[in-house]
Amino acid sequence: MALFDPYALRALALANRIVVSPMCQYSADDGRAGDWHLAHWAQLLQSGAGLVFVEATAVTREGRISPGCLGLYDDGCERAFADVLARRARLAPAVPVALQLAHAGRKGSSAAPWNGGRPLAGPEAWTTLAPSAVAFDAGDPVPRALDAAGLAGIREAFADAARRAHRAGVDAIEVHMAHGYLLHEFLSPLSNVRDDAYGGTRERRMRFPLEVFDAVREAFPADRPVGVRVSATDWVDGGWALDDTIALARELAARGCDFVDVSSAGISPKQRIESKPGLHVPFARAIRDATRLPTIAVGLITEPAHADSIVANGDADLVALARGILWNPRWPWHAAKALGAGVAVPPQYLRAAPRWK
Repeated sequence: MALFDPYALRALALANRIVVSPMCQYSADDGRAGDWHLAHWAQLLQSGAGLVFVEATAVTREGRISPGCLGLYDDGCERAFADVLARRARLAPAVPVALQLAHAGRKGSSAAPWNGGRPLAGPEAWTTLAPSAVAFDAGDPVPRALDAAGLAGIREAFADAARRAHRAGVDAIEVHMAHGYLLHEFLSPLSNVRDDAYGGTRERRMRFPLEVFDAVREAFPADRPVGVRVSATDWVDGGWALDDTIALARELAARGCDFVDVSSAGISPKQRIESKPGLHVPFARAIRDATRLPTIAVGLITEPAHADSIVANGDADLVALARGILWNPRWPWHAAKALGAGVAVPPQYLRAAPRWK
């Protein structure tokens, strides 16, 4: 029953090792959470998972992926977020909530996936920002390279969003350095061709993401965890690779990072990925072994026995589900039944729950 063993991140107690991944919903109004988020978050918070992530949340308006992306960049966003999460969605049983803070970089100003996901044109579009003026793909808009003032503004935006998240009742923060978004763009030599202190060598490419982590860690309460989502490899020759991620993780550990959430890819349409259940688990194991940082394994993990074995074998400390838990929001209940464990069930549903053991 390793999957249902309790776990702690700083002072935050998790009832089990199941994590709900942050999943974009593209359903906000100028960054503000609404009725869809209420329904979505409420069911995930009653799933029985040990930790529930709220979707990638933009720290600036231009840092959104799409016009429908959630944000935490002004007072209106903060009020809406707090109203939906803290005052309406957070019902019994109490579950810790984490928030992924993000900036989309050159992959911003895009349509929602069900509208094609391509870069916007016309009055809805905005100028995207990146470490270098290098487009994601041929024919895509060229982003504006960030100058010193722009870098300082984004650092402070991450810190400000962390403060807003704490006021709104968030228990843990994850800084998004993956999937081809802004901080990953700084890390990868495929997207960062700067010739100043933030480009060139691996150490210089890591500099801005580490500065952002430091700013968030300082802004969030010391007894609450702050971790990082990484793309362990770009899956492109000459790109960011596992040894780079281990070097980054060591730097993060020295700065008080509490966990590494291990994914991959997203920086280039040239990526070549072998998609299979648990595809990121070996990366999580390698990072955990090299740094002793707690890791979260993700990637097409759908079967309870598989998830349990990941924790039992020491491949990762926590297991995160995304599409699988959207398909089956009671996945932890069913996993508990399959593995002979138990989860907290709202009293209104107790008569429906099977005997766990």
